[in-house]
Amino acid sequence: MPERRPYSLRRVKFGVAAVSLLSLAVVLPAPLLAGKKKADAPPPAKLGEQRVKAYFDIAKIVWPNPPAIPRIAFQELFTGEKIDPDLYTKKGHKQTWMDRLAGTQTADEIKLDSLPFQLMRTYGVGVDSKGLIYAADQGVGAIFIFDPAKKDHVELIGNGRQANFGLIVDVALDDDDSLFVTDAKLRHVLKFNVKHDVEASIGADLLVRPGGVAIDRKNRFLYVVDTGNDVVDVFDADNYKLLRQIGKPSTKHEQTDPGTFSLPEGVALDKDGDVYVTDTFNNRVEIFDADGKFLSTFGKNGDSPADFERPKGIAVDCDGHIWVVDAAQNLVKVFDRKGRLLIYFGGQGYYPGQFMGPFGIAIDQSNRVIVSETFPGRVQVFRYVTDAEAAAEKARRESGEQKPAAGQASSGKDASATMPAGVGLEASQARPDLPARKDSAAQ
Repeated sequence: MPERRPYSLRRVKFGVAAVSLLSLAVVLPAPLLAGKKKADAPPPAKLGEQRVKAYFDIAKIVWPNPPAIPRIAFQELFTGEKIDPDLYTKKGHKQTWMDRLAGTQTADEIKLDSLPFQLMRTYGVGVDSKGLIYAADQGVGAIFIFDPAKKDHVELIGNGRQANFGLIVDVALDDDDSLFVTDAKLRHVLKFNVKHDVEASIGADLLVRPGGVAIDRKNRFLYVVDTGNDVVDVFDADNYKLLRQIGKPSTKHEQTDPGTFSLPEGVALDKDGDVYVTDTFNNRVEIFDADGKFLSTFGKNGDSPADFERPKGIAVDCDGHIWVVDAAQNLVKVFDRKGRLLIYFGGQGYYPGQFMGPFGIAIDQSNRVIVSETFPGRVQVFRYVTDAEAAAEKARRESGEQKPAAGQASSGKDASATMPAGVGLEASQARPDLPARKDSAAQ
């Protein structure tokens, strides 16, 4: 029988050949293998850069949508104190049983008193003479004070620190930056001086459940909405005595007659001293003169933008337009004195310019519109373009004049002054195609 070659010898020869080829591939220069060196791949973009490119430029969020001339523009938002990422970075030191026995704190433990405070359930907002924004937060139990010029700098007037708070609702500021804060649980209004020290307690023997608050700086009247008693109480802003009541006291919340309220919430004043009140359960706005005489009302229940589903905060701009926060529709609506809808913006969502449970609103002398949200706690700032600016911009467009380059439109320090002006908010423009769509904030 012929003798066969063992397969082991074949395997050895094949293995030697394979190793030789691999060795040759390693030793040979790269150009001989690749022919041409590939260009280095670009480094991956940082996450922050990806987000900027993937989403949108928030400086371009305006209402109504282009090409119409904008009348309202988003500026910025605030959420609380600056978060330091180093607070949450572990240092790598593991605590031993000896450390635990001795009560030694490890490097990766976080001190509770070093955690930054964030807005949780934000209600009333206000602005002082320096442009600082005050926001009453029920979740934290504090008044947050934001400085737009130093966005990372936040001050707090906290419960158990400068004052004792139960359930703060709204804030209002006087010419000298005295601060008035309504407290629904403790049933009074606290007044703070410019150093944020408590100076007085107002209405403790009268108020049932105070809500909105506003001050007539010229006539020295302090208006406090008593939501629990269906009235607006008017106090002397200097000696804190009750002067009169607007509406009829009631705890049943069933009144519907003009001049009466059912769980009113917000109050605002115009430059003539007229008083505007959101009659929340009746889904309307009621207007009174400075003496408390009923003048007019507008609004009804409904799910259209021109109607109301729980109006809350209210403000009046320098041109007499009435801004109303509709908490159920997550919208801010602008009306004229006759109750005709001019424009609205917002819609449910978490993008800038959208709202989740909006509540408070304030308009300052720089035409900034400050709006608070309760879910989650946020404060958003917008810029209202006045009727005077509207007329100038309309004339510029009609004449074909070129718009000034960015940064050359104004020599002042206020960046909001460079915002392009828009068309007038006249009643004739309250048509379906004027208001921004609910999803316009994401465009």
